Amino acid sequence: MEQHLIRPHGGTLVDLMVDENRHDEIRVESRDWASWDLTPRQTLELELLTSGAYSPLRGYMTSSEYDRVLREMRLPDGVFWPMPFVLDISEQFAEGVNAGDKITLRDQEGVMLAVLHVEDKWTPDQDAELAALFGTTDPSHRYVANYLSKTNPVYVGGRVEGVQYPLHYDFPDLRATPRDVRSRIGRRGWRKMLSFDTRYPIHRPDVEATRLAAKETDANLIIQPTVGEILREDIDHYTRIRCYREVVKHFPQQTTILGLLPSPFKMAGVREVMLQALIRKNYGASIFMFRPTLSADSGNGPELTPSQEDIIKAFHEHKEDLGVEFRPYEELVYMPDRDAYVRDSEVDNGRTTRRLKESEVRNRLHDGREIPGWFSYPEVINELSKTYPPRSRQGFTVFFTGLSGSGKSTVANALLPKLLQIGGRPVTLLDGDIVRKNLSSELGFSKEHRDINILRIGFVASEITKNRGIAICAPIAPYETTRSAVREMIEPLGGFILVHVNTPIEVCEQRDRKGLYAKARAGIIKEFTGISDPYDVPEDAEIVIDTTELSPEEAVHKVLLYLANQGFIGEDSINA
Repeated sequence: MEQHLIRPHGGTLVDLMVDENRHDEIRVESRDWASWDLTPRQTLELELLTSGAYSPLRGYMTSSEYDRVLREMRLPDGVFWPMPFVLDISEQFAEGVNAGDKITLRDQEGVMLAVLHVEDKWTPDQDAELAALFGTTDPSHRYVANYLSKTNPVYVGGRVEGVQYPLHYDFPDLRATPRDVRSRIGRRGWRKMLSFDTRYPIHRPDVEATRLAAKETDANLIIQPTVGEILREDIDHYTRIRCYREVVKHFPQQTTILGLLPSPFKMAGVREVMLQALIRKNYGASIFMFRPTLSADSGNGPELTPSQEDIIKAFHEHKEDLGVEFRPYEELVYMPDRDAYVRDSEVDNGRTTRRLKESEVRNRLHDGREIPGWFSYPEVINELSKTYPPRSRQGFTVFFTGLSGSGKSTVANALLPKLLQIGGRPVTLLDGDIVRKNLSSELGFSKEHRDINILRIGFVASEITKNRGIAICAPIAPYETTRSAVREMIEPLGGFILVHVNTPIEVCEQRDRKGLYAKARAGIIKEFTGISDPYDVPEDAEIVIDTTELSPEEAVHKVLLYLANQGFIGEDSINA
């Protein structure tokens, strides 16, 4: 039934799952093998490998295979393959690994998923890899930093035997192997498939662009979004899948199927786009339409966010190698007088058009603002509103920072009853001294321990914010990098308001009832913020307060005004 579909990459769909007899043998033999607990990213990649989505690969690459793929994008037999595929492990674990060993690969709960027959172990040239994948070796770039933070320093390669697929308790009906999808397409008698890949929810312009592409290529549709590790600003996959389920109803029902792809996206330029096309080829698609992350949306340079032109050029250069047609994603514009989406070229001069960039959609969601009906469907807007309610129903964190004695705790304690009086959300105060006593009693005051303490506060505040409560934090938090880490932890979940209590150090010393400043100046207390240890003055504070000029009540009023202006509380509640 599948003979009319495009052939898998390399000619054969590789299925690495062992039969029942071999499965039982591995269970017995593996008791003496070392075990590696896969990271979430590695688990996703292993699933793609063992299911055949990475056909014709039969395991992780050896160093020679890895080197050739980096240089030439070729496997040993000459088959095109754009990105290296290896298992990265820690240096400590690597000390006990040698060629000829067998390693059981387990998920985070210890369930054995596969066996790796180790053929090679090496430490890669990291700069060469980064340059090939990202076009830069700059570790400060967020895509590179994200990649490095999730990559171990030692690589191993070798043949893999699959024991079982990772368990997915979410949306099991939308998850299927390449063989299952091919069989489903074959039973329907479809011959030509267009796969649409996106990291975003699908709205009206996406539906119209995809339907237009399918019509013009005479293809059936497989809506195949990637679900796996995401970037900080991305919408969680639970929300996206609920949206996909609703939006697929607006596609022709007899010509469209929805399927999820468990794939981490590394943002590695055109190489990764070509890899995604080969994965879709193994699922049965002969046409691949990919919605790129635009530089204007992401804030990243063009070398890491390839344009449509970059992708088209790469697909043209490797047309014969890929065997997959690339269909550029067309951004259509909305014409209000026709209530329709059209190409720019179809718009007469002077006609009104509208468009909404993905960055603006994200900002509207984060701010709790409305998504216009001309841009999306009521069902999709409803699903998004469940995750991104109006700001008046979102959680938020008010994070005070300042020197000891600056008045942080006083203002925080005065803010607490005001927010409780307004009501509507639970409010939790995470004061520095209280946290030290109940959450971080074993920590000292070294920079490392201070950072751990602040990150613990940030984690608790993020959980409160995620569950639509209010967290008030009042630690010293002297270091910019740690405060930024807390902000990044909380902002995707709700509001984050940094309040710098900018009281001069002379005033803080005058208020010092415990004599801490005097002890610090005498050298009795080491690493004391403002005296023998630095305080990084915030450049990104939403509110700045000097308690020598403002009473606690006035300072609280300033915070409440900001919250009201941002929509987190009602303006009528400020003076309640």
